[in-house]
Amino acid sequence: MKLVTFQTGKGDVKAGWLKGEGVVNMQLVSDGALPDNMLAFIDDHEKYFSIIKSSGLEDAPPTDRLEHVKLLTPLPNPRSFRDYIGFEQHMLNASAKFGHKIGQAWYEMPIFYFTNHQAIYGPDDEIKRPAQETKLDLELEMAVIVGKQGSDIKAADAEAYIFGYTVFNDWTARAIQRKEMEMPLGPHKGKDFANAIGPCIVTKDEMNRYLGEGGKFDVRMTARINDQVICDGNYNTVHYTFGQMIERASENNVKLYPGDILGSGTVGWGSLIENNFEVHRPLEPGDLVELEIEGIGVLRHRVV
Repeated sequence: MKLVTFQTGKGDVKAGWLKGEGVVNMQLVSDGALPDNMLAFIDDHEKYFSIIKSSGLEDAPPTDRLEHVKLLTPLPNPRSFRDYIGFEQHMLNASAKFGHKIGQAWYEMPIFYFTNHQAIYGPDDEIKRPAQETKLDLELEMAVIVGKQGSDIKAADAEAYIFGYTVFNDWTARAIQRKEMEMPLGPHKGKDFANAIGPCIVTKDEMNRYLGEGGKFDVRMTARINDQVICDGNYNTVHYTFGQMIERASENNVKLYPGDILGSGTVGWGSLIENNFEVHRPLEPGDLVELEIEGIGVLRHRVV
């Protein structure tokens, strides 16, 4: 299923799934048996999926046409948000532009930082360029949504803890980032102003059709700015799988919770910094940015 959060013409915010040219309001078609928000659905999704299957709700017709609703971020209130650096090509490219070398530790463990889980944007939301920022950048990533509580989870067992996947744009203020990362504490204000996910969450059963060798998805990842393709990559070039990332995040008795999000890191060439903004100038107000991942959809935003 492709699960969404949407706003009706009356202004109500509901949860549901995509169906043809419309959306299905899960609470409405289930006579209240299913919740009206995505986090509650994820929290008890095994029970809710059982209700959907036993009641035949998968075949329910759309309750609203897409043109009559606004798709919002599919998970407006994640419980936490970790972002990894999972692609070696991105590390090689970006590190060189910042005058760094990849530390040996990167090859020994998946590296992540905590980003702002309260600055969440959805499809077609406007993204405000931070004041005085001169090198606004995009980052093309996939994200996994945790569906089950657990700690010290092994990579081989991580599948049971995954709820689904979405497109993630890790918006980055490179000029701010370059200055503040002179201190070795990781990203700060250069990263916390906007995290965009959507347009939907694809459940793992549907996404697993794309799984290839080594547990890596064989899906095309594309980034466009004003209809100009600036990246055309594939997730299967990732160095660390989501299973390995989940293992690392949950080490040392750290609990992961339903609704936690983990970002994959940027696919190689999936950001402008990697070619020193030569393929495209830094993002400016008016620019239309579209990130697309095969099997999930297009995440679109206008910079303001």
